Formats: sequence, structure tokens, C-alpha cells
Amino acid sequence: MSTQHTTSGDPARSLALLWRTQEPTSRRNKPDLSVDRIVSVASGLADADGLAALSMRKVAERLGVGTMSLYTYVPGRGELIDLMLDAAYAGLHADGGRPDGWRDRLGAIAHANWRLFLRHPWMLQASRGRLLGPNLVAKYEYELSAVDGLGLTDGEMDSTVSLVNSYAEGAAAQAVAVGETERASGMTDGQWWRAHGPVLASLIRDSDYPTASRVGSSVGREHRTVYPAEHDFAFGLERVLDGIQVLVDSRSSSADGV
Repeated sequence: MSTQHTTSGDPARSLALLWRTQEPTSRRNKPDLSVDRIVSVASGLADADGLAALSMRKVAERLGVGTMSLYTYVPGRGELIDLMLDAAYAGLHADGGRPDGWRDRLGAIAHANWRLFLRHPWMLQASRGRLLGPNLVAKYEYELSAVDGLGLTDGEMDSTVSLVNSYAEGAAAQAVAVGETERASGMTDGQWWRAHGPVLASLIRDSDYPTASRVGSSVGREHRTVYPAEHDFAFGLERVLDGIQVLVDSRSSSADGV
């Protein structure tokens, strides 16, 4: 899966569009055409076909306008991807109330990011390191506040949020890859193994790989799949939070003079 780099166009123009300091004026004959409309259609195309298949021409065709009409609003594909990414972050943490404890807050953040990548797998194909749109900044502010006041340094707060987000992204990438394999093969993971498992069993003796055979069979019976994505995500998240707990507890102990 190739990486599509953001800010591949003019960074200044991307920032102006992201923060809407330069909102293009609609043409008289296309009053319904706008930056937001273009971004919405482009995001829908990327959801369906992936980021590599996205082009200004395809967006224009879906909108029923000439390709050159889009350039009045968005300078190019690079700037468009920036806009799509920032739009995807809008309202990410707006659902539901805010948990009281830091551990539950970070857990909710991880789940929100996991679900975001599953809804928009194309985001996994885009480098977001230099994206500085308003929705991403708001996301960062909210997520930092989950660990504010715990005695962590500013650098530790940033690294903690980065750790949780990176874990959620990695887990989502694995789940998306499994889903893509299922779609390409026309078979679910469970169906594929039920069809081809007997062939593997005829080639490998359990006695040669006793631990792998025992554990693999146990997982298959319990989850009816080789890769239980949601279970593995939840299990791994708890272990990540356990590690952060050690850091938080150490800061608390230091503050108490222990």
C-alpha cells in the first residue's frame, strides 16, 4: 500500500484553504460548487476506491463539471488530500460524554481513532505528519487534555497521545488488510481456512509444532477466525494502557515523595 504524501502542493495554499482564510467564490453557473462539496465527493470516492484511484478528473465527473472548474476552488490533488484528511477529523470526539478517569479517556480516544480508520481506510495511505488543519489541531487539543494534570511532562503527554494513536492506527491497518484480502478472495478469513485448512493439516504434523497447533486451534474455536480483530485490538489496548499506568503511577509516587 503506497503512501500518498500530504502538502505535496503549495503548503501556504493548503493552509489558507484548511483555515478558510481564502474561500473561493462560486461561479455564477455553479452555485452549488464549493470547497466543502468537492471535499465531500472526493472523500466518498476515496472511501470506495482508495486514495491511489483518486483524481481531480474523477471528482469533477462525479460533480458533473469540467476538471478545470475544480481548480478555481482547490489548486490540486495534494491540497485536496489535505482538505479531505482534516475534514475526516471533524467532530471525532464529539459523540458521548467525556469519561472521568484518564485511562477511560485514553481508551475512548483509541476506539474513536480505530473506528475512524475503519470508516476511511484511505487515511492509512496518507502521510499526515505535516497536516495542520483546524480539525486536527482541535483533535490534538482534546486528546492532550485526557492526560493533562497527571504529573507528566509536556513531552510525555505528547508521547502518550502519540502512542495511543499509533497503536489504534496500526491495529486498524491490520484489520483493513484482512478485510481487503477477504474482498479480493470473495471469502471470509474463516471460510478460507475451513476450505484450505485440511490441506495444511495434511502437510504439517501437530507434534512438529505443538505450541502453535494448540494455540491456533484454541483461537479458532473461541473466535471462529484466525484473526479476531476487535478482540486483539481491545486486548492490546489494555496492555498499552497498563504501560502508561506505570508511568502515571511513577509520577504520582515522585510527587508524594516516595
